[in-house]
Amino acid sequence: MQKSRIDKFISTVLSVNKREVKLLLARKKVMVDDIIITDAAFQINKFSVIAVNNKILQREQPMYIMLHKPVGVVSATKDEIHKTVIDLLHFPNKETLHIVGRLDLNTSGLMLLTNDSRWSERLTLPQSKVPKVYQVTLKDKLTQDYIAAFKQGMYFEYEDITTAPAILEIMSDYVAKVILMEGKYHQIKRMFGRFSNQVMQLHRSKIGSLDLDINLKAGESRELTADEVENIFS
Repeated sequence: MQKSRIDKFISTVLSVNKREVKLLLARKKVMVDDIIITDAAFQINKFSVIAVNNKILQREQPMYIMLHKPVGVVSATKDEIHKTVIDLLHFPNKETLHIVGRLDLNTSGLMLLTNDSRWSERLTLPQSKVPKVYQVTLKDKLTQDYIAAFKQGMYFEYEDITTAPAILEIMSDYVAKVILMEGKYHQIKRMFGRFSNQVMQLHRSKIGSLDLDINLKAGESRELTADEVENIFS
């Protein structure tokens, strides 16, 4: 998470020079997270609660949102044609949120949004190896050949990449559960495309240890609990 100096923040927000900022600090008029600060170089971040002369200058709280994304809604903050995931939310300051792992227009399921960039980066970095679980409905019947092919990984010539090994479980003749440790562009559809088998429905049900809340209908959302925020990586 990006940090900055307290003196620079106060100077910018209050439009005062460095000398005035030093006086405020020396007179113990500056508080960060309810602690008096006198060091001009003290480091703050976007979630630090900052007050000068008992007046709050910044109080932004981290937000972590679970959304049940419906088909037909785009994973974007703005779109001139389609409804966006932000349009579905009913939280204050929702415009400060960003998307953690997009789903395409015709994919439904678990989507996360936050204003905490450090948390979202940790979730999306390849080395974090956070698994994502999808339910896939296919046009044609599945065979045991799919399991080995997904486990081996597939080479995509256009990007000159080989996908990481993925787990495929056959749930029925036309339904599979797929577990990915990464998320390449249209990866699941392209992997099934190697078998000339069209994906009819795609639904993400889980990220890390976090399951999509069964009480959330398509289009509904809720805040994550503190335990969910912390334990998603386990």
